[in-house]
Amino acid sequence: MSQHQADSHDLIRVVGARENNLKNVSVTLPKRRLTVFTGVSGSGKSSLVFDTIAAESQRMINETYSAFVQGFMPSQARPDVDVLEGLTTAIIVDQERMGANVRSTVGTATDVNTMLRIVFSRLGVPHIGSAQAFSFNVASVSGAGAVTLTKGGRESKERRSFSVLGGQCPRCEGMGQVNDIDLAELFDENKSLDEGALTIPGYTPGGWNYRLYTSSGLVPGDKPIKDFTKRQREDFLYKEPTRMKIEGINMTYEGLVVRIQKSMLSKDREAMQPHIRAFVDRAVAFQTCPECGGSRLSAEARSSKIDGVNLADVSSWQISDVAEWVRGLDAPEVAPLLKNLQETLDSFVSIGLGYLSLDRPAGTLSGGEAQRTKMIRHLGSSLTDVTYVFDEPTAGLHPHDIQRMNELLLALRDKGNTVLVVEHKPETIAIADHVVDLGPGAGAGGGTIQFEGTLEALRASDTLTGRHLDDRARIKDAVRTSRGALQVRNASTHNLQNVSVDIPLGVLTVITGVAGSGKSSLVEASLPKDAEVIYVDQTPIKGSRRSNPATYTGLLEPIRRAFAKENGVKPALFSANSEGACPNCNGAGVIFTDLGVMASVSTVCEVCEGRRFSDEVLEYAFGGKNIAEVLELDVDSALAFFSEGPGKLPAAAKILERLADVGLGYVTIGQSLTSLSGGERQRLKLATHLGDKGGTYLLDEPTTGLHLADVEALLGLLDRLVDSGKSVIVVEHHQAVMAHADWIIDLGPGAGRDGGRVVFEGTPAQLVASRGTLTGQHLAEYVGAP
Repeated sequence: MSQHQADSHDLIRVVGARENNLKNVSVTLPKRRLTVFTGVSGSGKSSLVFDTIAAESQRMINETYSAFVQGFMPSQARPDVDVLEGLTTAIIVDQERMGANVRSTVGTATDVNTMLRIVFSRLGVPHIGSAQAFSFNVASVSGAGAVTLTKGGRESKERRSFSVLGGQCPRCEGMGQVNDIDLAELFDENKSLDEGALTIPGYTPGGWNYRLYTSSGLVPGDKPIKDFTKRQREDFLYKEPTRMKIEGINMTYEGLVVRIQKSMLSKDREAMQPHIRAFVDRAVAFQTCPECGGSRLSAEARSSKIDGVNLADVSSWQISDVAEWVRGLDAPEVAPLLKNLQETLDSFVSIGLGYLSLDRPAGTLSGGEAQRTKMIRHLGSSLTDVTYVFDEPTAGLHPHDIQRMNELLLALRDKGNTVLVVEHKPETIAIADHVVDLGPGAGAGGGTIQFEGTLEALRASDTLTGRHLDDRARIKDAVRTSRGALQVRNASTHNLQNVSVDIPLGVLTVITGVAGSGKSSLVEASLPKDAEVIYVDQTPIKGSRRSNPATYTGLLEPIRRAFAKENGVKPALFSANSEGACPNCNGAGVIFTDLGVMASVSTVCEVCEGRRFSDEVLEYAFGGKNIAEVLELDVDSALAFFSEGPGKLPAAAKILERLADVGLGYVTIGQSLTSLSGGERQRLKLATHLGDKGGTYLLDEPTTGLHLADVEALLGLLDRLVDSGKSVIVVEHHQAVMAHADWIIDLGPGAGRDGGRVVFEGTPAQLVASRGTLTGQHLAEYVGAP
């Protein structure tokens, strides 16, 4: 029987892709197969997979909605590509951290909490109300009054009342925590407001934050705060929001403490700017809500129970325990709901997240945990012929867990879906049906297809990935001797079980263990408060599309001063965000045209041609280059330019050396921060800290986003840090980093309740020799130990 025409569309065809650094790339990908994209960091993998294939698929789907609906959706421009054929619906499962909303938990971010609330509203004893009576995001409210109705042309008044029973704890308003504000950190009570008594960030004398109080008529501006009357002090600190006219403008007056709670304390701490976070840490003491015990739920919600347990109890359990509890419920009236809930909870366990609890704040999940949580909703999906796009799904996974992730990727493929994976780990590259290798280098040196084909053919090829695919680090012959230790005593944060351990100083220490074993709890919450630790984690760098490596690292400052001194003008002229900006595009380099409900269009500025500066500024030179030409240099070229000759500038060269040390030599110093990958951003953050005075560096999985060939360069950097007198602590799963360590602390033996203990302390050689832990077994296999 001949093939039907409809069955012949089994390829995704990309012709002439030019997004970011892609150089007219053309590639053909098989549908309903697993394709892995590899190559050095910055070679163009994400540009091809996310910014071209997935972006065009999502843009075309959005265009099927009405113009009205499109107006509420994020606008997407068409990728720079000649032809895209054979696309299917793309679902992106990336590593972006989940929202930092303090009300978002693992349970609310998935459908689990919704289903559990319905179960308790149906089966809970006593019955207290609908599902919203168990929601900590719904407050209980009631009211009564007269309403005017018009019937048959006649008006009549009727008395109506209403009440809404929500599950929110009234004491903490569903936050689980209450705060105690140290008033001495808010103001100097020996000063008057006119003298600048307030010591809060953003409250500058003469600004609106001051005038709100001094011009309100409620408190005197010329009297020291300690001399306020009882009424004045109450109005100054605790008055509820009140509309009034201040300096002729209708404004809302509210007490200082009330204002601080709304503007600062309602936000997640990790989402705050550093200076605001420092103020909050100094001024506010957080403690578990005494009324709800941190469960966020009201007394009514906690009173309703199923088999003796309430929703707060269930939410605090490990998800693996919740799955067993649901399995034991026998209630035919909600059987379909329980079946759906059971499958979702089992998916958490099968994906390796059974150690989480449903009340865990979503903002505290690592990038890898967030990505796997997003996968939950897709595992039980009935959709087929979908393109799933993954960004390093093995990030944050112990070698023991990678096999489980591989099985999930293959299961998605076997349901008839196309799976595209950006990945560096050989264990995941090994399961690919098709491999696409980009390179040969990064940035301007990449953007071309180096190889397409099977794993065996890749291994035989002479590409960078092919040559390094079978690289294996070996155990060090000799390890360094420590000079003291950071002492952790009786740590019990999260799942840590009264852990006491000495983390050696002056050496390279690796803390490892399966995902959820307690590594982050040990290093983040349990290290001594007086330890001078520089923590370089994977939280996103905050910056707009105007931010770039030069502005983020402070590199632009010495460059601007050098240009100004050379030409006898102001430094502000050499900032595209200040006086030197092109007047047509305001220093953006592009013109953004808002087309209302249609996607916004960006075009290169025809006046400055994308260089961002005015013609007058571009006439000034330093070392033979103008400011736009300097910002177009990559780090390696800029380092050479500022190190010798007419452009010699030691202050700039010093910063550029750090960027080159962390493997960012290919990054253009003026490119937007938004175009950098997660691994690149972490290394940029590390570069800014290399000159810090602290003696201990704590790195969270620095191999994330690194190609096999780059891991060796990272190990060289870690060695240089230790040899310069620093202590380096690395939370890591990569066996090459473990093998290179001077000391290993292995946590486990399992995750969640089954972890939280130190199962090994010693050298890598001792760990391999003992093979007493999962980590030891995998490390021995990695180094080929007999």
